[in-house]
Amino acid sequence: MSSEEISDRAQILLKTLVERYIRHGQPVGSRVLQEEAGLPVSAATIRNVMSDLEERGFLHSPHTSAGRVPTARGYRLFVDSLLQVKPLEEEAIAVLRSELNPDKTSTELVQSASSLLSSITSQAGLVTVPRQEANQLRQVEFLPLSGDRVLVILVINEREVQNRIIHTQRPFNEGQLRQAAAMVNQRFAGRPLHLVQEQILREMQEARSQIDNYLQASLDLASKALDQEESGEQYVVAGESHLLDSATAEQMSKLRELFDAFERKKDVLHLLQRCAHADGVQIFIGEEAGYEVFGDYSVVTAPYSDGLRTLGVLGVIGPTRMAYERVIPIVDVTARMLSTALAN
Repeated sequence: MSSEEISDRAQILLKTLVERYIRHGQPVGSRVLQEEAGLPVSAATIRNVMSDLEERGFLHSPHTSAGRVPTARGYRLFVDSLLQVKPLEEEAIAVLRSELNPDKTSTELVQSASSLLSSITSQAGLVTVPRQEANQLRQVEFLPLSGDRVLVILVINEREVQNRIIHTQRPFNEGQLRQAAAMVNQRFAGRPLHLVQEQILREMQEARSQIDNYLQASLDLASKALDQEESGEQYVVAGESHLLDSATAEQMSKLRELFDAFERKKDVLHLLQRCAHADGVQIFIGEEAGYEVFGDYSVVTAPYSDGLRTLGVLGVIGPTRMAYERVIPIVDVTARMLSTALAN
């Protein structure tokens, strides 16, 4: 969308109207717009300009003679051509630098980034968990627990340690588990997790045909451990309560649909995956996201990496009348700082 589509006067009035609506959430009338825009024109002239903007799809009137509010198209023109992004406050930068500490594991960093995005923007923050192809198996250990339970200790990438409990079809003693771990480490250490799981499934089929009980048991233990890794959270959301705080009574039903989408994950993940290969900040306003559930909401995203490859996407979800001039730099800086932490 180009600002050349409308006159300079219309651009000033649209920018003033959008900023006023973002601040107060109420339809903007011509007299208020005349006072705030500072243009030497009459209220009648402003009404004519607003009528033209409405006819062209940049504004709409929720009620007769009740003023106008921006449409998704109006927000898009505002964001693309009229918005003045504010530098991020030093205080916010200091908080991000402190919390996105390279000494944390990737899981801790993802959780911190999501919480920081939410707390700093007062919107919902979300971060996708690093993609499986970026994770490498370094080491696995199996320790016996009571009954048919086994404690699995997974070391992923350089220093991330994950503990989980799996249930086996029969009990194993400590020696058997030590041998199984040695076999898995010898065969698969240093390889990407998704390739490890594919190879394990292939070898399990071969082990059945060869009736190799020891190999079968070892591969079964590894498969159970990685199945849980594969089925973990695909993204972390924080601050959904902020969306409740800003929602009107009329918006509550749509907000419930959005929360349902958070639970289902499919639509949200598909939207975020579209941003994974983008360069820098991406903004989806209302229906631009491609899903009806986002109709009253905007999504601001940016990819993050480890310095070598893109690992995922982080972003903010909030009402279309969010403070874009502040949210955009927060998302951008958070993505850069998370990338730096992961690279180190």
